[in-house]
Amino acid sequence: MGAVADLSIWVAFGAGVISFLSPCTLPLFPAYLSFITGMSVKEIQGDQRPGVRKKILLHSVFFLVGVSTIFISLGIGASYLGSWLQSLMTGQSGLLFQRIAGVFIIAMGLFVGGWLNFKWLMKEKRFMKKRSSSIGYAGTVFAGMGFAAGWTPCIGPIFASILMLAASEPTQGIFYTILYVIGFSVPFLAFSIFVGSTRLVLKYSNVIMKSGGAIMVVMGVLLYTGQMARISNILLQLVQDTWLANLGTLFF
Repeated sequence: MGAVADLSIWVAFGAGVISFLSPCTLPLFPAYLSFITGMSVKEIQGDQRPGVRKKILLHSVFFLVGVSTIFISLGIGASYLGSWLQSLMTGQSGLLFQRIAGVFIIAMGLFVGGWLNFKWLMKEKRFMKKRSSSIGYAGTVFAGMGFAAGWTPCIGPIFASILMLAASEPTQGIFYTILYVIGFSVPFLAFSIFVGSTRLVLKYSNVIMKSGGAIMVVMGVLLYTGQMARISNILLQLVQDTWLANLGTLFF
């Protein structure tokens, strides 16, 4: 795995984190927990008994299984599509595909940051209905699949950029998608345990989205100009030099 892949993988992981912390997802998080557990939002945020926490955590895991099933399937599909398209392209045609991916990621970054507005991306489908009882673990998996298939306005552009990145680098596409899913899952599980912290993070969600959008724009520019490998090598060298310097300080 080359330096380009190393940088892209960390970007994919960060994209997953930003997707969960977005204003389109985080505010709805307690409502989703309420739907899949059958508990009220007040009960979820106030009840700290071990049995309740275990129930919330287990349902969160099964919900993420459903989410992951859809996201990873799409990632695999994008990788195969990208591989097929690149097999039809040679020389400058391959570079053209890379530049198209770069332009797409730039546009999505501008949208995520709030600097562009595409009304058709603001459409979403939700599969939630008010319930007074748990839907069971199997139902929770399907709820996760419904969430992923519905794509909220913030997640859609970010994950679409990951799919485009996967299509432009088919050999690493599945890793990008898995890291995106992990990035989405880690804060999801953390907030499942400490659901009361949701309000605190919400205060900074706009800053998080603008920062994420800016990173996506930079990523798209690097992909378009073909400079991603150069930047990746510089960052990799800095990390290696820092590690060696710290190692030298430790032993000498």
